[in-house]
Amino acid sequence: MDRRLFLNRSTLAALTTALLPVVACQPTTEKAPGEAAAPPATTGSDDGSAFALHEATVTELQDRMAKGTETARSLSEKYLARIKEVNEQGPMLRAVIETNPDALKIADELDKERKAGKVRGPLHGIPVLIKDNIDSGDQMMTTAGALALSGHKAKQDAFIVQKLRAAGAVLLGKTNLSEWANFRSTRSVSGWSSRGRQSRNPYALDRNTSGSSSGSGAAASANLCAVAVGTETDGSVVSPASCNGLVGLKPTVGLLSRSGIIPISSTQDTAGPMTRTVRDAAILLGALQGPDPADPAQLVNSAPIPADYTTFLKADALKGQRIGVEKSHLSGPPAVAALFKAAVAVLKAQGATIVEVELLKQTDPLGEAEYEVLLYEFKDGVNKYLASAGATVRNLAEVIAFNKAHEAEAMPYFQQEILMDAEKTDGLSSAKYKAAVQKSVAGARKALDSVMRDNQLMAIVGVTTGPAWCIDWVNGDYSTGIGFSSPAAMAGYPHLTVPMGQVLGLPVGLSFVGPAYEEGRVLALGYAYEQASKKRMAPKFLPTVAG
Repeated sequence: MDRRLFLNRSTLAALTTALLPVVACQPTTEKAPGEAAAPPATTGSDDGSAFALHEATVTELQDRMAKGTETARSLSEKYLARIKEVNEQGPMLRAVIETNPDALKIADELDKERKAGKVRGPLHGIPVLIKDNIDSGDQMMTTAGALALSGHKAKQDAFIVQKLRAAGAVLLGKTNLSEWANFRSTRSVSGWSSRGRQSRNPYALDRNTSGSSSGSGAAASANLCAVAVGTETDGSVVSPASCNGLVGLKPTVGLLSRSGIIPISSTQDTAGPMTRTVRDAAILLGALQGPDPADPAQLVNSAPIPADYTTFLKADALKGQRIGVEKSHLSGPPAVAALFKAAVAVLKAQGATIVEVELLKQTDPLGEAEYEVLLYEFKDGVNKYLASAGATVRNLAEVIAFNKAHEAEAMPYFQQEILMDAEKTDGLSSAKYKAAVQKSVAGARKALDSVMRDNQLMAIVGVTTGPAWCIDWVNGDYSTGIGFSSPAAMAGYPHLTVPMGQVLGLPVGLSFVGPAYEEGRVLALGYAYEQASKKRMAPKFLPTVAG
């Protein structure tokens, strides 16, 4: 969950943050215990264009392997070398928390299959990074970035990891995240975890990567992998995707299994693709999905699930479609509003009919109820996960006690008041919890459904979130005054973000939100916009914003 996005509901924050994206940040020189200090952000690195796999898509990598110019092993070796160069040295992105010691062995087996004439599909031999709250039954840890879970190795793969392996992906490693998926403190710094330390934004090293899929966002953007997997409760796929110049898809809750993923919310959690192109997001989504009896879908779906989402991708998909535009974002922070208006002009030019709507007026008041739901469901979900995980901590109360006993290492910048508030909740049978679910989930679905129906819309667009804010260990995260993740998050509906430009070199994404299980629809619309606008720009590892 992107805890910071709750701040975006504040009118005061919106009024006072119009100029925040141009504020100079302090150099980020934090070091992990026993580690040399990171170099001050005073000089930039090259833009990575000399890297052999720079901006390579899944389709391009498959073509190279089919021609024999690359293999799964050579791709994995190149990405692992890139991780060492950019993640652990140079700009020290700290996007990857751990690499997989079995990666090359997996790649070799997949190369043998290809040589024998067996190609499992479009992800065969493709190196993938996953977030460190997703179980992998191998030598890697699953910790949610928390020292309290350091050393914990999952007994088996999460369901979506099983799907990735079956699709022929090479599990390259795990990405850093905002600790406990950014559900630890109201003063947290997104992208920071006690195990992985501070992830940095590859566009400006003193800027935040956003949370909680911060490492997945920075890694995919900086070409440390072909594609990455994040998780979201509210904003944690789409916000880091936006701030790192990526395509990010939060699917309908229930489309992808949550089994084996350290949870926050049974009503809002989902994994999702984080990629450099819409096509790659569609490919990855198809590989991740599949029915899991251990995780019943939260939303009833009677329509068949597409096997291949790339069939929806047509450059003229916007033609003749009615698209809702969040009216409040047209008058948001000036530089961001200018990007949004330009994006809307592209939609019009591609044949869409634009209808101004005011969705956020209906959904913003639901924020307190949403937060109440998350507190209850976090305690319930984490206790269930830890009860059978085999970790040294067995429930949320023991996590809190561990952090208190190791405060200097686990809580050097911010505390754990959200964990403590969650621990105080009294179970999912509580009337207070049930009322909060009814208000937030049912309220958000009613708002989205009515706006879509009454205006005969194919989707609603808005600004995903503002440009990346400064890394600030003193004050924590601050609002950039705009955001669009919560309506789809509370409702459990699909939400796609696509790059729509930059403010002083900092990326900003355009959101497409549609009805439940209409991933094909939002991917189609996002693809048409992407092809018409071409706003993805690779990061240059600058020390600060261009100005």
